[in-house]
Amino acid sequence: MNNALEIKGLCKSYPKFQLTDVSFNVPAGSITGFIGRNGAGKTTTLKSIMNLLHYDKGEVKVFDQDMLKNELALKQDIAFSLSEINYYPNATIKKLTKVTSKFYNNFSYDTFNKLCERFNLDPTKRLEQLSSGMKVKYSLAIALSHDAKLLILDEPTSGLDPVSRGEITDLFIDLVKDGKRSILFSTHITSDLDKCADHIVYIENGKITFTGKKEDLVNKYALLRCEYSAITDKLKEKFISSKEQFGQVLALVKKEDVVKKKGIKVLEPSIEDIMQYGEQGANYEKITL
Repeated sequence: MNNALEIKGLCKSYPKFQLTDVSFNVPAGSITGFIGRNGAGKTTTLKSIMNLLHYDKGEVKVFDQDMLKNELALKQDIAFSLSEINYYPNATIKKLTKVTSKFYNNFSYDTFNKLCERFNLDPTKRLEQLSSGMKVKYSLAIALSHDAKLLILDEPTSGLDPVSRGEITDLFIDLVKDGKRSILFSTHITSDLDKCADHIVYIENGKITFTGKKEDLVNKYALLRCEYSAITDKLKEKFISSKEQFGQVLALVKKEDVVKKKGIKVLEPSIEDIMQYGEQGANYEKITL
């Protein structure tokens, strides 16, 4: 099995939004980051994968099996979380786990209790008493206690402080070390992807614009820090987007359009740079030659 998840030609139409021919894979043993602006289609895609909404057409395969035909069996090996847990806020972790465990054939309380110790989760606490970070850890404890092989998580680090986000991304890396688990998680905090993701899926306005290894995305582009005197009309045409910063111009270009000359410094862009500059489009208002 090369892929834990395969999506082909997924389409879903709303009056003001369309998910169009969404296709990508989550390689087995990988951490795949799903990125895009708010409203780009990330949550719609994740819900479609889990058959929580009826898509118009397309195919979803999990562990080489059709999701629609084998949904109940496959969901035994999938952990799915939409943002943070907010249902039954007055219930204790112990009570909520007792209810949740009944949905899984191989739920292990021994594993769950060990994970509670590792995550410093107090089973007697009510859900509403947990911080956002602890809610994420609780979701992961549930997932690992039924030995989920595929984790699909929507914005798991949203709203967390940097220390908590670091703990979660470190945990993700630890979870896939043996190659038996795969993680797909959506996020708009691209620095988390810099730390832990090895594959990226990029969605814009309901369409996939990139899917592949993280380094392949980063290596497609370069960030130029230019003195005004070094910018020519020919170079300016190569700018995907640009902005003024401290009396210089920062511009995103394709790697093949890099110009090395005095007054231009070539930098490696982050995923955030690629998203920010790429989705702004051409913006040269502040560049006057």
